[in-house]
Amino acid sequence: MTVTAPPRRLLLPVVLSATFVQLLSVTVAQVATPAIRADLAAGAGAGHLVLAGYTLAYACVLITAARLGDRWGYRRLFVIGTAGFALAATACAFAPTIEVLIAARLAQGVAAGLVAPQVFSLIQTALPAARRPRALGLLGATMAVASLTGPLLGGLLIGADLFGLGWRPVFLLPVPVALAALLGAVALPPGGAAGWPRVDWLGAALVTVGLGLLVLPLTVGPGSGWPPWTLGCLFGAGPVLVGCAWAQRRGPEPLIHPEVLRDRGARAGVGLVLVFNAGVPSFTYLLFLHVQSVSGYSATEAAVLSLPFAGAAIVGSASAVRLTPVLGRRLLTLGALLLAATMATLALTVGARPEPWTAVPALAVGGAAFGAFTASVFALVLARAAPETVGSVSGVLPTAQQLGGTLGIALATLAYAAPAATPAAAWRHAMLYETVVFLLAAALSLRLTRRPRPG
Repeated sequence: MTVTAPPRRLLLPVVLSATFVQLLSVTVAQVATPAIRADLAAGAGAGHLVLAGYTLAYACVLITAARLGDRWGYRRLFVIGTAGFALAATACAFAPTIEVLIAARLAQGVAAGLVAPQVFSLIQTALPAARRPRALGLLGATMAVASLTGPLLGGLLIGADLFGLGWRPVFLLPVPVALAALLGAVALPPGGAAGWPRVDWLGAALVTVGLGLLVLPLTVGPGSGWPPWTLGCLFGAGPVLVGCAWAQRRGPEPLIHPEVLRDRGARAGVGLVLVFNAGVPSFTYLLFLHVQSVSGYSATEAAVLSLPFAGAAIVGSASAVRLTPVLGRRLLTLGALLLAATMATLALTVGARPEPWTAVPALAVGGAAFGAFTASVFALVLARAAPETVGSVSGVLPTAQQLGGTLGIALATLAYAAPAATPAAAWRHAMLYETVVFLLAAALSLRLTRRPRPG
């Protein structure tokens, strides 16, 4: 069916606003955790679950949500997810106990996971081919800005203590934007994929359980000393995910389109997204942790210190829209290499009590590189996807993004907690990890470059 002009004009504002608040909600609560624990008399484990519950639920439903969008329509899943997100965010803001707050965060993560794949699919199917690269670039830029402004906005809100509500406005912040996106969704095209009449519920169950067994210990383990049950979950995740892969190859209606698994370029792109995201979320997490726990910065001061990185990311994202058609996949390589250089520099300039001005140049370069990479990578990877695989790729890419971020935080925390003579040495250990990750991402981007999609 031909898409009319009004939906094409409204599509990007609607889906980008929904994407912004979903990614904002991943990080905006980071700086609120101490206030939440104090107000609700929660232990460290429960406080960590407020953060981990969202990303856990979000990551586990993405692949299934992409398939449901193919089956029942992208707009329908977008509306259901956005409405659920707004309701769950409101429940978080008014949660009377830590248990209610954790349950609401889980529900919020599920709702966000329903929406994310539909955004990719709507852009790929509802916009003319000539407009898709710019739209995907703007989507990547939105992701970059949202993930970095979350801690900044959260710190400012906690410091302001609006109406004496303390941490609660942090969770109300996304609600008006989500409601606006919900109203605008009436103009979106229905979407959906022809020829895939059924949902592989066995595959959906296996991938959800397998990802849950993988993501839960990676999110809880670093902050709880890796109790035995977390290691048991990690060992159990392998057989479940192998069983899922077997079912995908043998089933008549696989959850993930078989072409995605066969396409070497698609696999390289997914691997690149996973590895790159094992870097930046863990870097921002450790930066806030280090300057608050070691350097004695307040939440607001830590948020201000991150401003050069976040501000430069906006500039890098905007530039990527123009640079991607010129540089292509070379932009990914350059961005990853600049981030590796940034991490190596910050290993030396950030010590026990960093002087902000010594870190500003490196943070600015790293932020611009991050913005450029994130704003271009999805467009470059999705440009390779065959039309029949759009739904599957739309679920696999954000899953790789979330898994990479979760795995990266676990590994970077282990590097930071490794035996070290001083806190500055612990910081250098973590920055060495970050440097290696971005060098690996640069190498993977070269592999993506050498395998252009035919035709």
